[in-house]
Amino acid sequence: MANYYEQKDLADFPNIGEYAPELGKKYFDYYGETMKADKLSVREKSLIALAVATTQKCPYCIDAYTNQCLSLGISQEEMMEAVHVGAALVAGVVLAHSTQMRKIIKKKEM
Repeated sequence: MANYYEQKDLADFPNIGEYAPELGKKYFDYYGETMKADKLSVREKSLIALAVATTQKCPYCIDAYTNQCLSLGISQEEMMEAVHVGAALVAGVVLAHSTQMRKIIKKKEM
C-alpha cells in the first residue's frame, strides 16, 4: 500500500453520510453553522481549524484548511504561528498530565 491517505479521498468527504444520511445531514448543518463568521471571522476559524488539524494529525483536514487559509490570503507565517500555538497547547497538555507521574513518585518516596 503506497499511501493510506490519498489526496483524492478528500473529495469523498461529502459522502460521509452515505450509510447514515440523517446523521450526515446533521453533521453538515452543524459544521456549516459553526464555520460561519460570527464572533470569530472565517479567517480566524480557518486558522483554528488548521491548528486543530495539525495537532490531530489529519492529513485531509491539513490539506483542506491549508488551502482554505491560502485562499483567504493568510500568510505562511500566520499559518505556522497557528500551528505553533496548537503544538504549544499539546505540549502543555502532556506536561500537565505529568502531575499523575509526580504524585506516584512522591507517594513511593514516603
